[in-house]
Amino acid sequence: MAEYVYRGDKQTSSELKGKLCSAVRRNNGKCIRGKNGTMLVDFDGKRAVVIGRMLRKIKPVPDSRE
Repeated sequence: MAEYVYRGDKQTSSELKGKLCSAVRRNNGKCIRGKNGTMLVDFDGKRAVVIGRMLRKIKPVPDSRE
């Protein structure tokens, strides 16, 4: 389940730009964040520490049941 899109910056490799990722969470459900604004994310089994400001949350699609 993808939660974020990683936008990256000019120094980011092109293989990570625009990729979907999900946050790695602690036992209590909170995301793992660093003191300098970084965040631990999972790109389809590959974990990486990225700048949190470069992540964009994907809004859930509302259920269209009528």
